[in-house]
Amino acid sequence: MKITGWRTLKTVHRWGRPIGDVNGTVESGVTEVPLLILETDEGVSGIGLGGHADIARIFPAIEGEDPRAVTALYDRMQSWVFKSGHAGSVFGAIGVVDMALWDLKAKLANQPLWRLLGARQPFVPGYASGLDFPLSLEELVNLHSRFAERGFSAFKLKGGLDVEQDIERLRAVREVYLGNSPSPAMMIDVNESMSAKQAVRYVRRLEETLDLTWIEEPVRRWDAVGHALVRQQINCAVATGENLTGIEQFQPLLREQAVDVLQAGMCWGISHFLRVANLAHAFSLPVSPVGYNANPVAHAAAAIPNHMSCEIQDLSFPLGLHVDQRIENGGIMLGNTPGLGITFDETTLAQQLNEGGWTLPQGPHVRPERAGLRLSLRATQNNE
Repeated sequence: MKITGWRTLKTVHRWGRPIGDVNGTVESGVTEVPLLILETDEGVSGIGLGGHADIARIFPAIEGEDPRAVTALYDRMQSWVFKSGHAGSVFGAIGVVDMALWDLKAKLANQPLWRLLGARQPFVPGYASGLDFPLSLEELVNLHSRFAERGFSAFKLKGGLDVEQDIERLRAVREVYLGNSPSPAMMIDVNESMSAKQAVRYVRRLEETLDLTWIEEPVRRWDAVGHALVRQQINCAVATGENLTGIEQFQPLLREQAVDVLQAGMCWGISHFLRVANLAHAFSLPVSPVGYNANPVAHAAAAIPNHMSCEIQDLSFPLGLHVDQRIENGGIMLGNTPGLGITFDETTLAQQLNEGGWTLPQGPHVRPERAGLRLSLRATQNNE
């Protein structure tokens, strides 16, 4: 079996509300979701979700290779771009290809990925997190009421601009979850918006009246000394790591004893998360994957010994995707569909293209594309 080509599709996720954090918001509540389809000479394809603008740089490293050699191909992709740099959007492309490779490997084994990776059961505990910074207090409570109906007893809010407002919002949302737990877990994410001293003052004010579980990304991602200073002077845990691209970037945090919960962005792929989890386990630290469309890394979270809780950002999935998982009982119940359990409706995706809203970049193929996609591409070109 050989990898022969790739193609890119796009869909959207309709959040049904404005989303964002202290750094910016998306008022429309509509975000783009790129899909990578990795093709093989035996007609089986793998799916990866996330930005992969640099796929053309990465693909020569895997073209003609057996997709089942996932770990070796992950290292090969990083080596391929080592001299010119593997971080940023290149790391994103590597992560999306990695997702597609794991999806392929599990499909070929006719197993869901969580089982292929050695998980004993398909349930992954999670916490509610709605990217909710732009919401009013009433909208915030309504959103988390829907999460509470799915059994959650832990939540995270976006904050960092106004400490008194954040206290009010944390208290209001805590009331929502009291029906599920006498002591809901509360987290706050300020998205790297503070200096170390600002973060210490901010958390100390919160801790005057609230039992906070963790503060997330209190300072810039690379500031290990700043994270350590914050961690030493507050009671709650410090969580960070979602924006680090490669396990080598976690080493300063560990050297400085600057973190309590290591995080990994789901968009960086399965292999990256597994390596971060192993690194954290060596230091007796828990890990928590940061949410993304269709929760693909949840399969890996089910299979590691030090998983703490998985961020779940919405209760629905991107348009045109069918995802074999249920969000219930405060977490994710993964299904038994082979691979990542993600399939897509090309007709729905093609309709979006016909509306002229999205493009369809083409990669190298050996199998002919479906007629619907050819027509959609033609329609898009005619609209340009």
